[in-house]
Amino acid sequence: MLLKKFGLFPIVFFISTITLQAQFKNEVQFSVDTAEISTHNMPQIEIISYKNDRLFRVIPGSVAVITDKQIKTIAPLSGNDVIKKLPGVNVVDEEGAGLRINIGIRGLDPDRSRNVLMLEDGVPVALNPYGEPEMYFTPVIDKMKGIEILKGSGQILYGPQTIGGVANFITANPPENETVEMRLKGGQNGFFSGYASYGNTVGNTGFVVSYMRKQADNMGPTNFQINDVSAKLRIELSSRSRLGIKLGLYDEVSNSTYVGITQTMYDKGGQDFVQLAPNDLLPVRRYNASVTHQYKINDAVQLQTTAFAYTTTRDWRRQDFSTNPNAANQTGVIWGDPTVSGGALYMLRTNGHRNRQFEVSGIEPKLQVRHKLFQLQHNLQTGVRLLWEKANEQFIIGNKPDAVAGNMRDNEVRKGFAISAYALNEVNITDRLTANVGIRVEQFDYRRRILRGRFRVNNVNNVVVDTNVLAKSNTTAVIPGGGFTYNASQQVTLFAGAHKGFAPPRTKDAITAEGVAMDLDAESSTNIEAGARFAIGGYLTAEATFFMMDFQNQIIPVSQSSGNANATGLANGGRTRHKGIEAGFEADIAKAMGSTHQVIIGANATYVHSRFIADRFIPKDGTPQNVRNNKLPYAPSLVVNTTVGYQSPGGLGIRFYGNYIGEQFADELNTVLPDAAGLIGKIDSRFLIDGSVYYHLPGNKVTFTLSGKNITDQRFIASRRPQGIKVGLPRFVTFGVDMKL
Repeated sequence: MLLKKFGLFPIVFFISTITLQAQFKNEVQFSVDTAEISTHNMPQIEIISYKNDRLFRVIPGSVAVITDKQIKTIAPLSGNDVIKKLPGVNVVDEEGAGLRINIGIRGLDPDRSRNVLMLEDGVPVALNPYGEPEMYFTPVIDKMKGIEILKGSGQILYGPQTIGGVANFITANPPENETVEMRLKGGQNGFFSGYASYGNTVGNTGFVVSYMRKQADNMGPTNFQINDVSAKLRIELSSRSRLGIKLGLYDEVSNSTYVGITQTMYDKGGQDFVQLAPNDLLPVRRYNASVTHQYKINDAVQLQTTAFAYTTTRDWRRQDFSTNPNAANQTGVIWGDPTVSGGALYMLRTNGHRNRQFEVSGIEPKLQVRHKLFQLQHNLQTGVRLLWEKANEQFIIGNKPDAVAGNMRDNEVRKGFAISAYALNEVNITDRLTANVGIRVEQFDYRRRILRGRFRVNNVNNVVVDTNVLAKSNTTAVIPGGGFTYNASQQVTLFAGAHKGFAPPRTKDAITAEGVAMDLDAESSTNIEAGARFAIGGYLTAEATFFMMDFQNQIIPVSQSSGNANATGLANGGRTRHKGIEAGFEADIAKAMGSTHQVIIGANATYVHSRFIADRFIPKDGTPQNVRNNKLPYAPSLVVNTTVGYQSPGGLGIRFYGNYIGEQFADELNTVLPDAAGLIGKIDSRFLIDGSVYYHLPGNKVTFTLSGKNITDQRFIASRRPQGIKVGLPRFVTFGVDMKL
């Protein structure tokens, strides 16, 4: 039905590109930016072009760019160490190793980063971008050259998650000349990270290949091994045509687990990082490939087409446990305090295998036209994307904690097909004033087929039977947006923007196991922001942004990963509102005084007021409680980051980073006192200090770095989910060397 409905759309799109080309060919008065047509750039989707002044003068919203140099200075253990330093962002580090990234933007729930569109080199990386946008795979920071975060109205160029923001991880492009890079880092508890790459350009072909190995024996409670192999190829087909190819393989094995310690264990101390379920095992394997063709039709018209595909296999073995002292099939292993009701975990002899295989493929042609209309200069970006996704899921019950096989309880297949079209036109109204207006249309058809599951048979619940239940549904959204920038001077730019936020319902939650399409709405919000950017003399930059996200219906996660162990799926959360302000600056005091030294100070802060603003009742002790005016879970009101650093002309430097996270609640009821299991209760505020000392050898080709995380060794609760308390990583020291030859 969808193909019949939209089958002519791609043809119409390409006809329109030819029409646009003919219409504007004779009116073009300026050409594509040099950065966009450089023969040494990799053809790929770019979120923010930070190679020129667009970041400061044109983009009508809050943005942030982390460069390769900044990543090396931070010397991160994981991407969490980098992203948490950005304004407006709250990162929950559930296991210390950053294997499953949890990003919350402006008070949105950080659970599995489902409210953020996650990209690598402009291509989606979530399990299923529409039907299951969770981040069980996270791009490894050790191989990244940069990270882009976009939170403004420009989001409508990307989808489907257009609510919180867009995060784009950037990998190395083929170099102009023969280049060898090596990065080695080691630390306590068997931590090691090694990265090596080789790249060159020969004739009209550039390439880079890389291998990364990362592992730890006991990073907090976690041990893991990661192998990552990737390659990029750039081919100059002609002076107007370029081809980019990217291939990748990611393989991870870890003892990641959902179960955390109880409140009684945390209060007693001494068992923060005990392995409660030592047989839990999570292997993740991902293959990805993308091809981008870029064709410069003329100096003002450029067509770029990207085709991509990836698969992710995630087979997770987790031991069963109970908080009921009378539970059957116990192993005899008990964690916590059995004398406190709910304060102990009783490990069971069975396990569950949550085996899932995901497939995603898509194609996206995008046209950029620079033209003159009504005597004004315009930059039009328009495109269409087709995306197919599929998930196979099985639940296997094993009869012992380390069982590798067992009896199948659940088996299902979920499929989705999405088509989206977008257009964003930027117009230079005056030399100082630039405006943009755009629209995005999303159409998503999805279906769920249940082949085996638990049903009510002859008045008996949870009887496992084979079946063939099929249900399907769809959702459509029109997402408008617009904004402007005004360059008040060479030093000051004002900006404002508004757009509609949209996220489709997860397929598994929108259709029940009985094949009933639930009344689960798409997530919809009205997002506005306004602010100013400042830049003075190359030694001071600053930005301040007011924002508000008004949700007509916010989807509240009630899945196991979100900490609601006794429920499944999502729920219509009703109206919520997030409003606040982000502000930050960075200054080089020494540069301002004309010195060749560097003395860096910087800070950013985010205050956000995230509340339920309509009646919503949640039962507590048998009595419905209204959560109106309550704070949303995992939404700290205040997040502050600070930076202090020094670097000498000889290459010796030191940096200290502070990170303050305000208090949070783990449930919608804003429960202050923790329960015995540790699932609910207030999470206290914390202030952590990281630091690094580095030395660039003459020539800047070799750098040595000594880095410390949580230098003051603070003990804190990082999260009360998925199923218990996860304690933050204690002081962790690493030493590394970077070489570029």
